[in-house]
Amino acid sequence: MDRDQARKMKEQLAAFARELAEKHGVVATPRSLGAQSESEAADVVRAPTLALGLVPQAGGGFGIAVRYRLGIPRARSIVRKVSAEIGPEADVRRTGRIRPVSELGPRPPAPTSQADGDTDRRRPLRPGISIGHVGVTAGTLGAFVTRAAPGGGDRAGDGQLYALSNYHVLAGSPEARPGDVVLQPGPADGGLAPGDRIGELTQVVDLDALEPAYTDAAIARLDRVPVDFDYPVGRVVKTARALGGEIVGKVGRTTSVTRGRVTAIELDDVIVGYEDLGALSFDDQIEIESLDDQPFSRGGDSGALVYREDGVALGLLFAGSESGGPSGKGLTYANPIDQVLEILGVELAGELSGPFA
Repeated sequence: MDRDQARKMKEQLAAFARELAEKHGVVATPRSLGAQSESEAADVVRAPTLALGLVPQAGGGFGIAVRYRLGIPRARSIVRKVSAEIGPEADVRRTGRIRPVSELGPRPPAPTSQADGDTDRRRPLRPGISIGHVGVTAGTLGAFVTRAAPGGGDRAGDGQLYALSNYHVLAGSPEARPGDVVLQPGPADGGLAPGDRIGELTQVVDLDALEPAYTDAAIARLDRVPVDFDYPVGRVVKTARALGGEIVGKVGRTTSVTRGRVTAIELDDVIVGYEDLGALSFDDQIEIESLDDQPFSRGGDSGALVYREDGVALGLLFAGSESGGPSGKGLTYANPIDQVLEILGVELAGELSGPFA
């Protein structure tokens, strides 16, 4: 199928899956379940928890990605019926629960002694190091960004430099407010205020259980601290939409530099369990599998920038599954970077636009 045909089939299959779920009386959603304890809320998922997307095919064109979690009423039965409708172009994987990757594994995520990435205090700041809201454990500094100039142009809109990461790294809870202190390293790695302050929370993309989400993102305005813009592939200033099949990399606080492959795009209804927000549904997501024996990401890698081997940014890493992928150790999910930047009104910075440090 070409891309438009695959998109149309995906929409039809989503409606078909909902009809099957309604038939079996298993349509409870995180939007209608009300208040619960944090542990219960993080596990609430919409039956049958099917995420549907596009998967590139070797001969060209696209098939349909079907992702599901066992343990949910009728999940396997509904997956079989949906897959039969697709035929040989179905790519079916079981993922297990999906969580923000600051919440995977032990807490604090991947203790400092077990992290391969950079958990130390670093000046200049650089992508891939530990960062976090003063009340959060630790995540990853994904990129440096500037406000987009009104009407375009080469210079930033306000002359300020910002750190880009996830909502659950730079804010961490609905109680966080603009002006809250951001530390490097994050608190889980020994960061303390005021000595390790690097800036303050500036803007978050609100996450609402009543609506599908597209991004888990936030920015922090940096104090006058030195910065280094380089990634393992050099400076990353260009962006693109993932087409599927790309070889990608990232540098994160926990697993450092890893390589993977984009295995699905435009995944809708990816259910991610947050401890503080409950189960949220994300649309238009990117799926990545590791090219090595170890997972592409682990707890603490949240907020890392996902880029192609040629240094073009594709996504902002935010979540991972318990299982799936060639090693069985989990798949990684990322927000399309163009959407992240557009919603926040920022652009990637590859150099300083004026005196800063």
